[in-house]
Amino acid sequence: MTAALRRTPEKVLPAEADWTAAVEAIRALPPTATVLLVCHVNPDGDALGSMLGFALGLRRLGPYAVQATFPGPLEVPVPFRGLPGVDLLVPETEATAEPDLMLCFDAASASRLGSLTDRIGRRTIVLDHHASFTGFGGIHLVNPGAAATSVVAEELLARLGVPLDAEIAECLYVALATDTGSFRFDVTTAGVHEMAARLLATGIRPGDISRKIFDNRPFGAVQLYADALARARLEPAVAGGRGLVWTYATLDDLAKHGQRPWVLEALIDSVRCTEEADVACVVKQVADREWAVSMRSKGAVDVARVAIALGGGGHKLAAGFTGRGTADEVIMTIRRELDP
Repeated sequence: MTAALRRTPEKVLPAEADWTAAVEAIRALPPTATVLLVCHVNPDGDALGSMLGFALGLRRLGPYAVQATFPGPLEVPVPFRGLPGVDLLVPETEATAEPDLMLCFDAASASRLGSLTDRIGRRTIVLDHHASFTGFGGIHLVNPGAAATSVVAEELLARLGVPLDAEIAECLYVALATDTGSFRFDVTTAGVHEMAARLLATGIRPGDISRKIFDNRPFGAVQLYADALARARLEPAVAGGRGLVWTYATLDDLAKHGQRPWVLEALIDSVRCTEEADVACVVKQVADREWAVSMRSKGAVDVARVAIALGGGGHKLAAGFTGRGTADEVIMTIRRELDP
């Protein structure tokens, strides 16, 4: 193995006892065990990729009955529908009620698991990388310094002796690429590139994956983006003069252009490039007076602090929460937290 492909994590934050407990819990499973893997509502690339990649690893490890799910309708965003392991997904209503072991991916709080929280217990292993992690579950493999939950998932697979293959690698690469902004964000360390090299060594094609994940949107989504960007607002004085840029998208916008909610996930990338603002925000309507809020920072402002104060969570550079009221009222609460 070349030096570029060696496993040299810069920092493995979970205590060695936690890694040992997780490995022992999985290795102790009988062949007839039922394992349930869950990730957060409205899953993104890291949540789905980490969960499905690990699910495939479990299937390589033993003849367990493996299920994967997430709360809400079983609607996988189009860019992720071709991921290996999607055949393991089941609707939350069909998920086993009493699994022998449960693994949770990319959820900082139990509330992000919806009705699946009733499965959480001592035999729950949590894999996450959010600094806002609330401490639910039995065994915590949480590394706030990791670029993505897939970093934790790959480490656990390695400790279980599961070799990477192209299917596992594709899932973990999608997870890593999406949470690092296609390796553009500051979380992209030498360790991140070393992990990417290990995944690429299995033969996966990064160009094909990137085109499918980042450069594949229906024309209706492009038109929707045009509407949303036309109403974008720049407020240079907010956040202590560091600047806020924001916009919103409604259910009527989705209906007008015949689009599903998943297309709005990438809208924040078109907003955050605004030169005059450190903080970017997109407010996406999910129901009457209910909004999914995505926030990004270029580094000067800790948006996780804002999101946590408003009932959400995330990282310094990327965070979110659920807002109530009108779009203007939600933005007003954000301004108050940015300028307390």
